[in-house]
Amino acid sequence: RRQKKTASHAVTELENTKDSSQAGKPLFCPSHPTEELRLFCEQCDQPVCRDCVVDRHRQHPYDFTSNIIHRHGDALRELMKSTQQHMDTLEDVLGQIDDMGGAVRSRAEAVATEICLFASGYVKAIEEHRDRLLKQLEGLKVQKENLLHLQKAQLQQLLLDMRTGVEFTERLLTGGSDLEILITKGVVASRLAKLNSAAYNTHPGVDDGIQFSPQERAGQCCGYEVFGAILNKVVDPARCTLHGEDLHSARQNELTGFTLLCNDTMGQRMGRGGEAVRVTITHKDKRDCAVKPTACDNGDGTYHISYSPEEPGLYAVCVYVKGQHVQGSPFTLMVKNKFREHQGVFHCCTFCSSGGQKAARCACGGTMPG
Repeated sequence: RRQKKTASHAVTELENTKDSSQAGKPLFCPSHPTEELRLFCEQCDQPVCRDCVVDRHRQHPYDFTSNIIHRHGDALRELMKSTQQHMDTLEDVLGQIDDMGGAVRSRAEAVATEICLFASGYVKAIEEHRDRLLKQLEGLKVQKENLLHLQKAQLQQLLLDMRTGVEFTERLLTGGSDLEILITKGVVASRLAKLNSAAYNTHPGVDDGIQFSPQERAGQCCGYEVFGAILNKVVDPARCTLHGEDLHSARQNELTGFTLLCNDTMGQRMGRGGEAVRVTITHKDKRDCAVKPTACDNGDGTYHISYSPEEPGLYAVCVYVKGQHVQGSPFTLMVKNKFREHQGVFHCCTFCSSGGQKAARCACGGTMPG
């Protein structure tokens, strides 16, 4: 009512239009008001009338709307199926988030119990230390739950948008007329395509990596030296680094390797092992050729990866921590042929010593290149 362009339009409540659907009523051409829209111009992708076909759309491919509606409807159905698959994935992820939220709370309660048991023997000093640790733990738990809540809210909103888009498309395809489907299909397809391309994380954004270490020195409390600290270091694959002199080159059938250094989100060394490390080495030209590496956990945040390639050529090396690429991964590895021992007599220059014969052979049986 407040828009100038629509101030004079007739407005009806949606509830009042249920029994008076426009599906069976003919639609007339805006350019030729007396002509009904019964044709569809394939080139311009819009409904047209008979006068349009002989006027502006002359020589354009066209057909009756009833003949082509199935093809355009099938395209929308395919987009809707893809959206429904994303909805199933989102529902699974939301279930994982709920489970992880319970795991975080359960783990936090377990750590709180450990802290209380450890602190009970130190009377006042340990009790104060315990309260301090519990406050820190509570803040860490709230931080993780807030991150999970934020991720959950974002995914729920995306799921709601997808569900709304699917429901609207279903109503359009089942209750709308051919012309209504053709007129709105562009907007609907664009919306569904945008929803299908939306990026989202298929795993919870945080983990339950909360631990209590009673052996850690915690400084002084009321004049007493206290122990016990909360460890919440979480490995960050993007900050993990690879080290080694032969990182990008190796020799055929020779054992070689490199070292993976795991760091936390602050870039500091983890100082402990137990991370989920996975390495793949595949030949770029031979699909069936792969190297089986061995990852050795040194227990101090470093991992030694060793391997022995059997075939020369270019390899793609991927190093994953918790399913994510580490810094510098993937990278290219060049495997060179194994050195061949020279069994003959060495000459300073076969070409010169033979008097310039291009076909001259060295005592080992080899020829000079060129």
